[in-house]
Amino acid sequence: MEDLCKSSMRFFSDQHLCFADIIPPSEVRARIEVAVLNFLRILTSPSPAISDLPLINRSSSNRKVSQGLLTEVSWIFLSDSFCTRSMMRANAAKAFIRVWKVMEMCFRILVQEKRVTQRELFYKLLCDSPDYFTSQLQVNKTVQDVVALLRCSRYSLGIMASSRGLVAGRLLLQEPNQEVVDCSACGSSGYAISGDLNLLEKLILKTDARYIIVVEKHAIFQRLAEDRIFNQIPSILITAKGYPDIATSFTCAESIFASLLIGLNLNCEVQCRFLLQRLSRAFPDLPILALVDWNPAGLAILCTFKFGSIGMGLEAYRYACNVRWLGLRGDDLQLIPEQSMVPLKQKDLQIATSLMSSEILQENYREQLAVMVQLGQRVEIEALYFHGYGYLGKYIAKKIVQADYI
Repeated sequence: MEDLCKSSMRFFSDQHLCFADIIPPSEVRARIEVAVLNFLRILTSPSPAISDLPLINRSSSNRKVSQGLLTEVSWIFLSDSFCTRSMMRANAAKAFIRVWKVMEMCFRILVQEKRVTQRELFYKLLCDSPDYFTSQLQVNKTVQDVVALLRCSRYSLGIMASSRGLVAGRLLLQEPNQEVVDCSACGSSGYAISGDLNLLEKLILKTDARYIIVVEKHAIFQRLAEDRIFNQIPSILITAKGYPDIATSFTCAESIFASLLIGLNLNCEVQCRFLLQRLSRAFPDLPILALVDWNPAGLAILCTFKFGSIGMGLEAYRYACNVRWLGLRGDDLQLIPEQSMVPLKQKDLQIATSLMSSEILQENYREQLAVMVQLGQRVEIEALYFHGYGYLGKYIAKKIVQADYI
């Protein structure tokens, strides 16, 4: 375990990028076994003790920013600062036990050569250990604790993403030993992105698209797919269907990248971000453009795709892509009738404050956010339907042709 604590990648001369490995099940099992043996060794030594669990600190104070010297992509990552889970602290004892419970469950899953979603894992733990697991939030946090302890990805632990992301447009993809799927022929529902990250990595991808458009909202994705905008503007559409239930469990924390995803099911967008990053690697010349609501939450979603999220722990840096902001933006307000503008809520202002406090937010995004707060208004993409249901495609096409994105 000591070697695990020291394993980090030299990133700059004065800091380390700590990361989660993607490793085979046999190595994950070996790491769990080492953790157990070290715990038992100390427990049965001449001076027995219950050893603390050393975890990479996932708080915003341990967040570092790469500004990408040789690339346009910037991202956030965790440095090699540690925290612990201790059995000896009353307020941390249950969290300590949860880590061992989740490791035990992951070990069983890997032995059985199975994969589960975090939701499935929650229900299994709820039944097996009801005294320690009462909410999905506890499971999500504990999974990240295990990732931070073992330095391996959630997928390596046998935990896969739920299949909720969708893709449509000018993309041919083929899974190993399967038929080719034409994503332009999948209708308005699009093609469901697999939660199996290993499968996504093995996809054979072909496209004649010139743009990738990340769409915040499922309904907007369906409208664009139904209108076949990808025939007008050669493009690939991709959506994670917004982000997971922010309205139900948003908590304002020290930083937007820590707070946005606290208590949320991160899995339901991981596969979308993974596929986006995979497309970015396969087709590096395709600009990635984001279509989001003009409000702080929309900008936060864009930033999560662009920079990653500390909520992803040691996996944050893997999913960063050079996403540009297509719309809605402040310049588009002239297209919006006044009655379609909605006052910002307290929750919006909390998100805006968190974004403003982040050093990674670029200046032109900061200016857009300041306008939102100054006007005290928010606008949803659907407000463009004032000009007719077909107007959204024209709006996107005009902005792309004019390279009107930031």
